[in-house]
Parts: sequence; structure tokens; C-alpha cells
Amino acid sequence: QVQLVESGGGLVQPGGSLRLSCAASRNILGIYTMGWYRQAPGKQRELVADIATGGSTNYADSVKGRFTISRDNANNTVYLQMNKLKPEDTAVYFCNVRTWSGQRYWGQGTRVAVSS
Repeated sequence: QVQLVESGGGLVQPGGSLRLSCAASRNILGIYTMGWYRQAPGKQRELVADIATGGSTNYADSVKGRFTISRDNANNTVYLQMNKLKPEDTAVYFCNVRTWSGQRYWGQGTRVAVSS
């Protein structure tokens, strides 16, 4: 059974930090990119950041300089370090894995709320 297990969401004050983790099950073969999307209430799901097998990264403009994505290829795990969080970062964050063959897998989502 394919699984993406996410952790690390929660409530944080503006300016605070959170670290999200996502572990992909080992039966997902040929992983190309691992990343994070988010969906705020009433908005479409959007890419936050992703990272390819070789380490190249891609960030949404709104999070550049504040968020850092990293990856542990040996353990099929991706991390998102989120610093200087803003209320507009409030959303459900979804882990995403894309394989070289084009298959996509999604996590169940973890909620991040930024509020004072």
C-alpha cells in the first residue's frame, strides 16, 4: 500500500517556525520529485516547494527566503522548514511525490495555522 505520512503541522504565532516532514513508503519506485503544496480555504491548491532527486529546488515566490525544502533520498523523506511564518501561510499542506513515469501520490494533508 502506497503511503505518504506527514507530520509537523500546528498552530504558531506570526514570525514563528514549523518543520513539516513527509515519509513516503518504500514501495513507491522511481521517485523523481518530492514536494509540498498547500490549499487555503476558498483557494486552489498551489505549489509551495519541490525538490528533485539531484537536489534542484523550486519555490513559490511567496515563500522564497523563508522556507527551505530538503530531502533524504535514502529514507524517501522530504522536509519543509518554514521560518518567519505569516498569517497568509495558513493552509492545509499536502506532501506530493512524482515518479519518473509521471505518477503522482498525495499525503492526507497537515494543517498549519499562523495566528496571534
